[in-house]
Amino acid sequence: MKAIEMIIRRIFFYGAFVLVAIAVFEKIANLFRNTLLGGSYTPTKLLEFAAIGLLFSIAMQLHQIRILLSSKSLESPK
Repeated sequence: MKAIEMIIRRIFFYGAFVLVAIAVFEKIANLFRNTLLGGSYTPTKLLEFAAIGLLFSIAMQLHQIRILLSSKSLESPK
């Protein structure tokens, strides 16, 4: 289960950066009155999708950290 979570986290993390790169290239193409995506997605919409992916990835990472810290606090005697 941990391996699947790690893979999903990485997919969202790297996918968000790919979306940011596409948004930058789309904006540059728009400056030259051209488009890469056929006008279906604006660069700002792509950045919104990237932010959502990064937020989801960060939330999954924080959840994993919380689980690890709670299991370590149960193991160590005080």
